[in-house]
Amino acid sequence: MLGLALALGGAAASAVGATVGAAVPLGVAALAARTSEPTTAGRRTALGSIAAAVGLALAGGVLGSRRTVSAGDGTASVPADSEVGRLLATARDRSLDVDGIEPLVSERFYEVDINQVDPDPDRDEWTLSVTGAVENPGEYSYEDVTSMPAEHRFNTLRCVGESLNGMKMDNALWTGTPLTRILEDAGLQGDYVMLRAADGFYEEFSVAALRNGFLAWGMNGADLPRGHGAPVRALIPGHWGEINVKWLTEIEILDEEMEGYWEERGWHGTGPVNTVAKLHAVNRLGDGRIEVGGHAYAGTRGVDRVEVSVDGGDTWTDAELSEPLPGDDVWRQWVHRYDSPGAEHEVVVRATDGTGTLQPADERSAFPNGPSGWVSRTVRG
Repeated sequence: MLGLALALGGAAASAVGATVGAAVPLGVAALAARTSEPTTAGRRTALGSIAAAVGLALAGGVLGSRRTVSAGDGTASVPADSEVGRLLATARDRSLDVDGIEPLVSERFYEVDINQVDPDPDRDEWTLSVTGAVENPGEYSYEDVTSMPAEHRFNTLRCVGESLNGMKMDNALWTGTPLTRILEDAGLQGDYVMLRAADGFYEEFSVAALRNGFLAWGMNGADLPRGHGAPVRALIPGHWGEINVKWLTEIEILDEEMEGYWEERGWHGTGPVNTVAKLHAVNRLGDGRIEVGGHAYAGTRGVDRVEVSVDGGDTWTDAELSEPLPGDDVWRQWVHRYDSPGAEHEVVVRATDGTGTLQPADERSAFPNGPSGWVSRTVRG
């Protein structure tokens, strides 16, 4: 599930891993229909290239299920004076007015997993088990989990297998409870965790990563949708999307390290996620200026600065950033407007995270640690 995000399977596919995600094998027709990348205005459109799909298959890559589903903003059903309503209103107010980029709460949140048909566990029958190296194994019903004190968190997810300037990165307001509430009475005796899902997916990471982990059963003021892991999913801040296991059924504590589903296939999906500034919008304004914009994300480190060069990297200007949303693992929007040079030119963007570390310039393919590099685009004057 690459928690809303998956990637190419298999170390042999490293050359292909730069541009596509992966999961379960699909036929070529299904592949063309279910894979998408950004346009200049930032809208998702089908690639639709059968030849390209065949070429990827011949190269040894296995593309996966990628569906883009409505995320909504909850305004139709969430009271404006509720905590969720106020938080969603904050996100709307802080979103920049830039045509072609998603607001701070995504209107359409990408979804990728290992299934052609998603699981659909019955909430009344669903249970979450805590097993393995623990003193007190436990089992919790949906009512047990949802009756715990609830929190609402903005959290961004990004796919480890996406292309550098791809669209597999989105943000939502999630409702749930800290994972520590489940584990407090378990008496952990191991240092590693395997999260297991109803569809057979599994991912491993350290117990330390659980400290800020979250069990989510709501999204943008509504029940968690089936495609996003209903009835309950995991959110582990600072990690690539695959660790955020959907359709969660078991938390197994391990006394020794093991490999998860994608690690067995050569990927490294645990955190920290790579810093990125994406360039998804190029607009021509009525006054003759050019407007460029996108999103920047650096996991739990946060984004402190985005710089834009309109001369191929020779000179840099600070972009305008959206005001930060509450939370430790949340993206920001950026926008920059400039006078057109009247000729074709190269626009480059880069981000600096909250620790003062500049996003690396050298471009690196997605396999096996996620894409990195500065995003650039040729713009006509």
